[in-house]
Amino acid sequence: MKTGNENKYVKLVIALMAGILMVNMAVAQSNVFTVTNPDYTLSPHTGMTKKHWKDAAMYLLKGAFSYVHSLNDPMQFPKQPGKSYPRTPAQVPTEKLEGLCRTLFIAAPLLKDNPTLTLNGIIVADYYRHQIGLLVDSTAPTFIKHRAPKGGPHQNLVEFGALSMSLVVAPEVLWEPLAPSTKNALAATMLSYADGPTVASNWKFFNIFVLSFFKDKGYAVNEKLLVEYLDKSLAHYRGDGWYNDNPAYDYYSMWAFQMYGMLWSEYLGKKYYPTYAKQLIAHFSDLKNTYPNMFSRNGEMIMWGRSISYRIASMIPMPLMGYLKDTSINYGWMRRISSGVMLQFLQHPEFLKDEVPTLGFYGPFEPAVQSYSCRGSVYWMGKAFFALLIPDDNPFWTAKENQGSWENTFTPNQVYNQLQDTAHILVTNYANIGASEVRAWCHVKAIGANEPFRASENYNRLSYNSAFPWQADSSNGTVAMNYVIRNAKEEWEPLRLFTYQQFTEGMYYRTAVQETHTNTRFQLTDIPLPNGILRADYFTSDTMTNIRLGHYALPQVGNKPIEVSRRKVKGYDVLMIDNGVYQLAMVNLQGWDNMEVRGAVGMHPQAANSSVLNAAAQIPAGDKGRWLVSLMLWKKSGEEWTDNDWVPIRKIASNSKSFSANKIDEHGRKTQKLVVSRLGEE
Repeated sequence: MKTGNENKYVKLVIALMAGILMVNMAVAQSNVFTVTNPDYTLSPHTGMTKKHWKDAAMYLLKGAFSYVHSLNDPMQFPKQPGKSYPRTPAQVPTEKLEGLCRTLFIAAPLLKDNPTLTLNGIIVADYYRHQIGLLVDSTAPTFIKHRAPKGGPHQNLVEFGALSMSLVVAPEVLWEPLAPSTKNALAATMLSYADGPTVASNWKFFNIFVLSFFKDKGYAVNEKLLVEYLDKSLAHYRGDGWYNDNPAYDYYSMWAFQMYGMLWSEYLGKKYYPTYAKQLIAHFSDLKNTYPNMFSRNGEMIMWGRSISYRIASMIPMPLMGYLKDTSINYGWMRRISSGVMLQFLQHPEFLKDEVPTLGFYGPFEPAVQSYSCRGSVYWMGKAFFALLIPDDNPFWTAKENQGSWENTFTPNQVYNQLQDTAHILVTNYANIGASEVRAWCHVKAIGANEPFRASENYNRLSYNSAFPWQADSSNGTVAMNYVIRNAKEEWEPLRLFTYQQFTEGMYYRTAVQETHTNTRFQLTDIPLPNGILRADYFTSDTMTNIRLGHYALPQVGNKPIEVSRRKVKGYDVLMIDNGVYQLAMVNLQGWDNMEVRGAVGMHPQAANSSVLNAAAQIPAGDKGRWLVSLMLWKKSGEEWTDNDWVPIRKIASNSKSFSANKIDEHGRKTQKLVVSRLGEE
């Protein structure tokens, strides 16, 4: 029996715990963006209008300015542990330059609307003008030297390209008030980088913007080089809205080539180089029929490619479509996608740490970080807020938000494929779970590579899905959405050398070879289905080979363990996992020795613990070739399965004859024999 004092003590503890809980809830709430007074009439899905986009910009900029207490304080943020820079003192000035120029992406549109904006007691316009002046003050710790006479491309060129974009869109706030001596010194420094070498990629636009801006301001510039870089940039175009970033396809097509091309055309190109502007705008217009399908029903982007920490910059082409004033564009869908991407990250509790976006996808995720990034690099996402330059009465802001193809084209129990033919990119939409998926180019060797991330999980997955972010490979052979092969060094080596062949009758054909042993070969066939993927792959090798194939991975949600179950359907083994949000299943139709659930720690961008379904086989050296056929299925947790989900093919017609690895038409015929032409029938 408790005494009165004990009861008081218990009540006090309960009260303290409740208080701590409320504080923790308040902290958690302050760490995510809140849509205040949402407008569900204009934006029934997100509640977000242009006002809320400004609120989101302020939300990010306030965090950055929490590190600024005087005009002299640089935009320098806590380093995230891992491979990001700075790694030497010599890199610190560039680190500070990145923080300055990239946060300005967010500030410039806000300052254009409100030149007196104040944050953390600092007048924002005064701060950026002062910091821009320090770039050319040789006594300042943020001073940037001119490019050496024979110096090559440098990260400073990237940041000066970024700075020039903000100067272009808000000159009345950022450029015109500067002293003439500062303007001249800044021109000399920035042009020393722009009037010189660049990287054979989207970098050429940094030169183009700097040269064009100073030409517009009356400075003598190297126009011959400017035009040369315009020509070379246009040569990267491959159709359907996609530029090749030499060598890869990824979001740089969108947050670089397409965005830069459209902004440059609107602010500078139409005035000085109308022929080039017309070409760039035509390429930009091609996006409207392809790119929106790469986002989920809720507007989530796919985790795919390098520099994924830039996140929301992926949606900037959608707002910039407002410049086209094209009545065929569904602007309500464009805004729904754009706001959805923004909320995907800004409302995730792991997105910010120390009030600054993390290097990662949702939270910190070292496998997705490249060594060229510093903590301030993440503000490249600020490009998304160039949307605020679109006038208030533009249809991008005034059209009623809607779900576009998800509500007027995609129907339940159907799958939709769209091939971007020249780029060989396949975009697939799954109506049942509202997810989008992409298959794209990857053919880069990892051995001796200067940029090994180009051969990594950022690019080498068999496919990338908006519902299932990629999991990094484990050294023990645990793999998600790829094959791994046990090589001569006793290491598990993922496939990375893929060659596209064709897409026909709903089948996406590629070949692949093992980098360290090119006689180990695959003929790969992906067949998207309404609830997953049918894989019909043919394997050959001249040596005994251990191989594994992974499904997508599931993160553990909260403290609840991922559930595992097995069953047999029509004689086939089925293995399943369920995390309470999604359930994944793998069916061994032919060729695999066994299937298992493998756990991973620290390999998934959504949780510390995750699980993945893996199939495994040991294929003897004398094997003439083997079909490896599996179903990788998914549904939302709690949804029922049917027999037709488990085995959606009439029969499996085995054909063990060997075939030439370069005759995809033969592989195609054999695959069609294997899976037959009509799926889902007995």
